[in-house]
Amino acid sequence: MLPAPALDPLDLRVCEQARLSRDARFDGLFFIAVTSTRIYCRPVCPAPSPKPSNIVYYRNAAAAEAAGFRPCLRCRPELSPADGSWRRGDAAVARALKLIEAGALAESSLAELAGKVGLGERQLRRLFSDKLGATPIGVHGTRRLLFAKQLLTETDLPITQVALAAGFGSLTRFNTTFRDEYRMAPRDLRKREGAGATASGTLTLRLGYRPPYDFAAMLDFLRGRALPGVEAVDENGYARVIGTASAPGWLRVNASPSSAKTGEHALKLQLHGALPADLLAIVHRLRRMFDLDADPQAIAKALSVDPRLRPLLKKRPGLRLPSGWDGFEIAVRAIIGQQVSVAAARTLTARLAQRFGTALPTPFSADLVHLFPTPEALADADLTAIGLTRARAATVNTVARALLDGRVDFRAERTLEDLVSRWVALPGIGPWTANYIALRATGHPDAFPADDLVLQKAVPTDGGRMTAKALTARAESWRPWRAYAVIQLWRDSMPAAKAPAKTPVGAT
Repeated sequence: MLPAPALDPLDLRVCEQARLSRDARFDGLFFIAVTSTRIYCRPVCPAPSPKPSNIVYYRNAAAAEAAGFRPCLRCRPELSPADGSWRRGDAAVARALKLIEAGALAESSLAELAGKVGLGERQLRRLFSDKLGATPIGVHGTRRLLFAKQLLTETDLPITQVALAAGFGSLTRFNTTFRDEYRMAPRDLRKREGAGATASGTLTLRLGYRPPYDFAAMLDFLRGRALPGVEAVDENGYARVIGTASAPGWLRVNASPSSAKTGEHALKLQLHGALPADLLAIVHRLRRMFDLDADPQAIAKALSVDPRLRPLLKKRPGLRLPSGWDGFEIAVRAIIGQQVSVAAARTLTARLAQRFGTALPTPFSADLVHLFPTPEALADADLTAIGLTRARAATVNTVARALLDGRVDFRAERTLEDLVSRWVALPGIGPWTANYIALRATGHPDAFPADDLVLQKAVPTDGGRMTAKALTARAESWRPWRAYAVIQLWRDSMPAAKAPAKTPVGAT
């Protein structure tokens, strides 16, 4: 049994063992470049093993491509999960990577990106080179090309739309860049690999993850909080309305039916009505929402030092952070959920969504009939009519206005401390709500609502309750993965995945 992934710097012995055993736990944590073919592969590639003398290991795809290697057509590096360790937390590289994934370099310069994380351009470039073996521009470019490669292989989108979806403003530029990097034209790749059928305007894509992954537990969490009319969760997957009133669409995420047969670790995404220019952003949001880039082995290794968490991690090694589709929606849920049960919070939030959301001209189904309200719709709305107390209604109004005027946001460059401090500055928002927003709206791995009564009772094994101060002290050893400890403890406190009857300031 190989040790848990710990590849900073790359451990060549571990890489070699993982390559020979095709260990899926290491998928996306490093790539195998073959000097004789100039191709790079995932550790799980089914192709015959090359000679060790022809192998060079790279931490990420961008580094391999910068060295002149092109992605394998058989194992398809575009399907591998990202290295979550570099994309999590408050380090400058992590925040810069999150900004790149949010499209920052498609809209602004490298100097502007560096400024957002408090660094100079040269310093950021040097950090990327030292930590990742690639430049920020290289990471951005590889991300776009690999997404284009996936669209060319899995959909029948016209190549012009593939170029737009991957962030290229010109078909000519896309064709030239793709040919220069991958040594074939986009149309030649499609002819060679074939394109997936797009039925009735619905795209189907695979979303890879690193095992283990407890998708059933993720659905359990989302099911108890699903808003009728906006989203629906069944035993197989999650669906919701997306888009705007003028251009609505829907998505569904479920287990890939081919996974059991092929051993592939991926979810299946279906998208309908999404504009090509929005596809990459949608996939990015879903990867964050379903926590697909987490490294469960690294997380378990860190948290298992605590005897209270160790048996929980062994029992449910695949629990992930259940984030949300939209930050404002999560913030409203958190406010409404203060000091009420999960069921009551869901009922009130569903009323709000139905009353102030935008009804679809033609419902997609009986379960998907309207969009969640925008901040503009709730900034001055009278929310007491749906049963909210005056205090809760005022807080929702305040948050909507604060988002519109920029006092709070969900921006990727925010550190946890910065994000929490901005939110608690608003009336009606305390540390619990702010940390809950950090956990579920941004997927921050170290968010920690120490005031949560469920957590305070879940950690002691003698039936007692810890104070917030004592719980915070106990959780210091859980950093930088405290949010994962929260999910484990919440889950352990909810037998059969059912929420407790009352969670005064609990896991809403």
